[in-house]
Amino acid sequence: MAQVMPIRFQEHLQLTNIGINSANIGFSMITMESDKFICIREKNGDQSQVVIVDMADPNNPLRRPISADSAIMNPSSKVIALKAGRTLQIFNLEMKSKVKAHVSNEDVIFWKWISVNTIALITENTVYHWPMEGDALPQKVFDRHSTLKGCQIINYRTDEAMKWLLLVGISAQQQRVVGAMQLYSVDRNVSQPIEGHAAAFVPFTMEGNKSPSNIFAFSVRNQTGGKLHIIEVGAPAEGNSNFAKKTVDVFFPAEAPNDFPVAMQASKEHGLLYMITKYGYIHLYDIESGTCIYMNRISGDTIFVTAPHEASNGIVGVNRKGQVLSVSIDEDTIVSYITNQLKNPELALKISVRCNLAGAEELFVRRFNMLFGQGQYSEAAKVAASAPKGILRTPQTIQRFQQCPAQPGQASPLLQYFSILLETSQLNKAESLELARPVLQQGRNQLLEKWLVEGKLECSEELGDLIKAHDSTLALSVYLRANIPQKVIICFAETNQFQKIVLYAKKVSYTPDYIFLLRNVMRGNVENGASFAGMLVQDDPPLADIESITNVFMEQNLIPQCTSFLLDALKHNKPEEGHLQTRLLEMNLMSAPQVADAILGNQMFTHYDRAHIAQLCEQAQLLQRALEHYTDIFDIKRAIVHTHLLKPEWLVEYFGSLSVDDSLECLKAMLTANLRQNLQICVQVAGKYHEQLGTTKLIELFESFKSFEGLFYFLGSIVNFSQEAEVHFRYIQAACKTGQIKEVERICRESSCYDPERVKNFLKEAKLADQLPLIIVCDRFNFVHDLVMYLYKNNLQKYIEIYVQKVNPSRLPAVVGGLLDVDCSEDIVKNLILTVRGQFSTDELVEEVEKRNRLKLLMPWLEGRVHEGVNEPATHNALAKIYIDSNNNPERFLRENQFYDSEVIGKYCEKRDPHLACVSYERGGCDMELIRVCNANSLFKYAARHLVRKRDQALWEHVLNPENTFRRPLIDQVVQTALSETQDADDVSTTVRAFMAADLPNELIELLEKIVLENSVFSDHRNLQNLLILTAVKADPTRVMEYITRLDNYDAPDIANIAITNQLFEEAFAIFKKFDVNTSAVQVLIEHVKNLDRAYEFAERCNDPTVWSELARAQLNSGAVKDAIDSFIKADDPSAYLDVIEAARANDGYEDMVRYLQMARKKAREAIIETELVFAYAKVNRLADLEEFISSPNIAQIQQVGDRCYDEGLYEPARILYNNVSNYARLASTLVHLGEYQAAVDGARKANSTKTWKEVCFACVEAGEFRMAQMCGLHIVVHADELEELINFYQSRGFFQELIQLLEAALGLERAHMGMFTELAILYSKYNTPKMREHLELFWSRVNIPKVLRAAEQAHLWPELVFLYDKYEEYDNAIQTMMAHPTQCWKEAMFKDIITKVANIELYYKALSHYLEYKPMLLNDLLLVLTPRLDHTRAVGYFQKVGQLSLVLPYVKSVQSHNNKVINESLNNSYIENEDYDSLRESIDSFNNFDNIALAQRLEKHELIEFRRIAAYLFKMNNRWKQAVELCKKDKLYKDAMEYAAESRNTEISEDLMGWFLENENYESFAAGTFVMYDMLRPDVILELGWRHNIMDFAMPYLIQCVREYTLKVDKLEVSDETRTKEAETNNQQPLVLGEQLMITSGPGYSPMPGMYGMPQQQMPQQLYNGGYVGTM
Repeated sequence: MAQVMPIRFQEHLQLTNIGINSANIGFSMITMESDKFICIREKNGDQSQVVIVDMADPNNPLRRPISADSAIMNPSSKVIALKAGRTLQIFNLEMKSKVKAHVSNEDVIFWKWISVNTIALITENTVYHWPMEGDALPQKVFDRHSTLKGCQIINYRTDEAMKWLLLVGISAQQQRVVGAMQLYSVDRNVSQPIEGHAAAFVPFTMEGNKSPSNIFAFSVRNQTGGKLHIIEVGAPAEGNSNFAKKTVDVFFPAEAPNDFPVAMQASKEHGLLYMITKYGYIHLYDIESGTCIYMNRISGDTIFVTAPHEASNGIVGVNRKGQVLSVSIDEDTIVSYITNQLKNPELALKISVRCNLAGAEELFVRRFNMLFGQGQYSEAAKVAASAPKGILRTPQTIQRFQQCPAQPGQASPLLQYFSILLETSQLNKAESLELARPVLQQGRNQLLEKWLVEGKLECSEELGDLIKAHDSTLALSVYLRANIPQKVIICFAETNQFQKIVLYAKKVSYTPDYIFLLRNVMRGNVENGASFAGMLVQDDPPLADIESITNVFMEQNLIPQCTSFLLDALKHNKPEEGHLQTRLLEMNLMSAPQVADAILGNQMFTHYDRAHIAQLCEQAQLLQRALEHYTDIFDIKRAIVHTHLLKPEWLVEYFGSLSVDDSLECLKAMLTANLRQNLQICVQVAGKYHEQLGTTKLIELFESFKSFEGLFYFLGSIVNFSQEAEVHFRYIQAACKTGQIKEVERICRESSCYDPERVKNFLKEAKLADQLPLIIVCDRFNFVHDLVMYLYKNNLQKYIEIYVQKVNPSRLPAVVGGLLDVDCSEDIVKNLILTVRGQFSTDELVEEVEKRNRLKLLMPWLEGRVHEGVNEPATHNALAKIYIDSNNNPERFLRENQFYDSEVIGKYCEKRDPHLACVSYERGGCDMELIRVCNANSLFKYAARHLVRKRDQALWEHVLNPENTFRRPLIDQVVQTALSETQDADDVSTTVRAFMAADLPNELIELLEKIVLENSVFSDHRNLQNLLILTAVKADPTRVMEYITRLDNYDAPDIANIAITNQLFEEAFAIFKKFDVNTSAVQVLIEHVKNLDRAYEFAERCNDPTVWSELARAQLNSGAVKDAIDSFIKADDPSAYLDVIEAARANDGYEDMVRYLQMARKKAREAIIETELVFAYAKVNRLADLEEFISSPNIAQIQQVGDRCYDEGLYEPARILYNNVSNYARLASTLVHLGEYQAAVDGARKANSTKTWKEVCFACVEAGEFRMAQMCGLHIVVHADELEELINFYQSRGFFQELIQLLEAALGLERAHMGMFTELAILYSKYNTPKMREHLELFWSRVNIPKVLRAAEQAHLWPELVFLYDKYEEYDNAIQTMMAHPTQCWKEAMFKDIITKVANIELYYKALSHYLEYKPMLLNDLLLVLTPRLDHTRAVGYFQKVGQLSLVLPYVKSVQSHNNKVINESLNNSYIENEDYDSLRESIDSFNNFDNIALAQRLEKHELIEFRRIAAYLFKMNNRWKQAVELCKKDKLYKDAMEYAAESRNTEISEDLMGWFLENENYESFAAGTFVMYDMLRPDVILELGWRHNIMDFAMPYLIQCVREYTLKVDKLEVSDETRTKEAETNNQQPLVLGEQLMITSGPGYSPMPGMYGMPQQQMPQQLYNGGYVGTM
């Protein structure tokens, strides 16, 4: 039978399954501040990210590209804290915002959330707390103790009040992990160092204490062993007793000598401690006693981070495999586990009470009965109150306490029971009712109210009904708590709290008759009724019909209140409420028009009858509202003409709602009705709506009434905004007709929309007294010539002067032109020009005069302006033109004058005199025009000189363009004339650059030869010589050698390089040789001439080391490695050692490489040189030189050389090298290749590397050296990650037994892990099945059961499969397997044990079917096991269906105690079939849940009298007395008949039976009946019957007894009368009411006074609780 587990173990998540790399699973990469989030920092190459796993949705992790040293999630919300260096930041991930940031002055080595809004920061020396609120900075809390110096901080804990703080660290000392803790008290500001590894704070309430104690638990493992300490920190709370310190030993398995605690979490709900060790063991301790409840290994890997698991009040953690595991207590089994396994019933009781857990019911019942039987009622009451799940708090318990007599001087047991319940918990329904009855009878309602507030009573309808008779308000409170809506509504109504009815009804979804309630409220208080009605329509849909509510208001003619209600109820303006809107407006228009006006003005409603309301509004003189609602134009015209009754602003706005035609009709009607009164309104309407109505139609409307004033004002309101020409013209006309000349002038000046030609002609025809409007129009639209003609012809010359002097002087040129056209006198023109000084354009004036060939007219005026110092170009241009035309020394004027426009005058002179044009252009810098004129007139010499002097590259580029047909003659003039004349070097350089830019090499050579080769001031110029050679290189290479020879002052290296670039290698070699640049010279021979022989000869001739180096490199590149090495040695140059090494390696020239590297080693101490020298020694097999070299001081990379030798198969040199550097891993591999397996194993042992062990192991397996392979394999299998590869290697080569032997040998290792046991089990299943069962029985707890399950299933090992299912607690699968393969894996005891643990109830019934088929004789045993779990109705029904009920009769009888109808009827039927009337009678007496009448009707016809007797008995049980008696009479069962008649308490039945006896002359039965039915018989009837049948002897005993009874009654009445008289006299002398306190309120220790309420003390409880009523008969 499997052991019951007191814990629940669950794997929630595998981090690797959601994409977390196993390399990122560790203490430094994962944080878990609570069971809600896991935060992982991942690094993939250079990319970093933070992964947040929400445990509520673990399959959708949140990934963010964040680079941080640490990340911790807030315990309760999506807030993350990040640390990068000394920068700390907090972010809200949901709001995507930064919460806080801080830069620390110290390195933070550990941090942790200690609450939802505080982070603890630990530095090397100090502990800080950093709150999230506001801008608060980290606050220093305390300094670290010296004992934690050098420790790795692994945790920081606080108690709930954050008054006690704990810092936890570990360090490695003496080959073990030592724990150090610092406990700090905030209040006392004191620290205490403690040796410990894990700790936790927890509030724990001890039995008898009112407040929790602050418990501090910590665990340590040192050299002496492990300890758990549980102590209380701080002073105990007031009224609390001290918590006794507990110190218990912590057990660590022998196979885990280095194990120690790593985490501890406490469950304050259960009062338990969870402790996890490094090796994955879980320890469960009781806080109060320190008892170890359970210990087992839950993980093969270290659980490095933990947190409380709130859902189960357990612990959750993450191990190094990425498993997220949780452990919590199994509330269903822990109590039974402690009772049965630990044999500690006292602890089981405490935990059951503390945690309200099942499992100890039998203990509680037994203890309760024992205490009750001993009379310890108070203790028994405490047991009943503390029993879990309320198993003892039943009506039966109350009844037992009621039946107990009170002890003298003590409260009754029932009162003690209730007092204890009130102190500890809430009373249930039955208890509340029983307690309330006496309290209400004594008028202590305040006690009930107090208990209700404190939550001590369970509210129910029965309790409310009980209280209501005494206190309606208190009853309301009970009904509210019990959620009895109908009773609550009644109470609200009875207490006039109608405003609460709606709120409560909505809250509990209950619908009363609101209209009925509203009428009742209205009758009492109209204001309350209105308020209540408003509450009824606040929701959508309303709680009651709005129209019905309106009718309630109107029944009492409450129009104002009804209006207020409807305004609120109809505020949503729904279409279906239109009739109510009409009704609201109608009632107010008829009774309060101003209210209706306000309602309509607010525009709240749109669905009422508008036509009807419009008529009512007109009748009420609300014309504005009537117009708003009228739609017929005749109605509108009838009302709208009364403008004196309407607001003008509204009327204007109203026209916006009319159609165009209706608006025009209304305007016409208004003007017709009263033009003067309505003109202003019509103008306003026309001005606002002219765009809609049409400006033309409105103009026609006003003109039809000849209202030019109206037209003027209408057009004046729109003219400033209108763009219509007609509007502006009409406005000008109307202004003229109304005499508004200033307005005409303004509109002519400002408007741009009128037709100027039309307006000009109108103004001419208008003959206005003031011609200013005409002048403005002509000036704006350039009608100046027409204006001058009009004014001059009409003798209005003064307006011409006004125009040019005051209106627009800039129009003077046009006016002058016009005057000249009309042959006006020149004097008048000159005077007019002189009067307008400087306010017009001279250019325009000159142009106007010049067009008419009257330019000389202006000469005096122009010369006068020059003398005045005017610098205006136009003036000087005009004078220049006059001087040129008159040939008045123009060249002098053009050279000396600084103010004319050269471009204008140059163009003016081109046809008249090209030379003057060139002078003008040159003076003004008009280069392009000058070149154009020179080309056109062959003035090349002038152009060449200008170009040289100008030094303008852009201009040179233009003239030297190949498309320029005049380029050649221009170049000739430049070479022959311009450059010969100049002595300025800048002129020469600019010209040369221009020729170079124009790509004219031949012309450039020609130019340079003339400058350089001919004797000139520029002959020795270095740049010119360089330029000449370079130009020749590009244009004529044949002349380069000549220039090199003749010239000496040039830049030789640069020229040579350029020559090389242009493939002139011999010229370049000549230059280098001429100037003794040997290195460059030999480079030319090597790289360009590519003649190594000439290069070798040149090197021997000059014997320069640098030349030898260059030659050596060239030889090396050409593949002549040996020659190159010789040259390098001659040059004594080791600089190219990398290239030499590579080349020698490629050509296998290691002998030459040795010579070179020996030379190089003398010159340069480089690691690569010595490394390659060592490798060269190895390649040429100079092992002696090799050993000598590596034994001497060197900087060679021996390891690297050894690896190269190993890779190339040079194992002997590799052995020497690896041995030298002590690389035992590679040494072992090398020895494997050399076949020295024993030495290889020794090397692997020294290397102690998994990879090395694997390599040696695999090699030994391949070589058949299984003993040595096993030695290696033992070091491999302890690594779980390597186990699979090793197994695959053995299996792929068929070495199954050797593999099994290896794993069997490995099981005894200290580091044996689950994978080894698992894989061995799988191998057994495949290759050695007999040993698998033995292996599983020994090591089932250490195998990966799911994996082995699959292997066993594949191998068809059914017994082993069942065994594993049982151990893995997959009981369903175990049962199914046993039923599927009964011949192979059936074990009865095991089956019965497992079947009780299955989760699928259907398996119970499948098992019954299976047993019925295979094991029918054992079926009752199975049913006995399944009895507590079966649905007996279904089970019995199944056996009835298959006809096998008789087979399971023992089971059916055993479960009949459940009093199940199906079971009872099945058994009864079976008894009837078997004619077992005794059993049937016993069944009927014991169990009454069956169809009594049906069974009785069936039995009354049975052939056996005993069954008919039972039928009569059944009729009696169902109060069918007459049938029962009749049936007894038929079977002559006289005794039964008399007993049933007596029990019926029915006189008629009894007397009928007596009469039947006499009819049958059964006088003996008659006599017996008088005694059996004595109480039901009337003496007179019996006397009559005896006398009539003459059997007075048989009736006489009855009559004698009757006489005696009546005599005793009379005597008692006399005594009773005397007693009452005496008591009455005594009571008259005592107070009527006693002021005693109710016993319940004074606790179990209170003793009531004798004689309370006039009764003896021992009688009071029975009378007080007798059926729930108080008083005596």
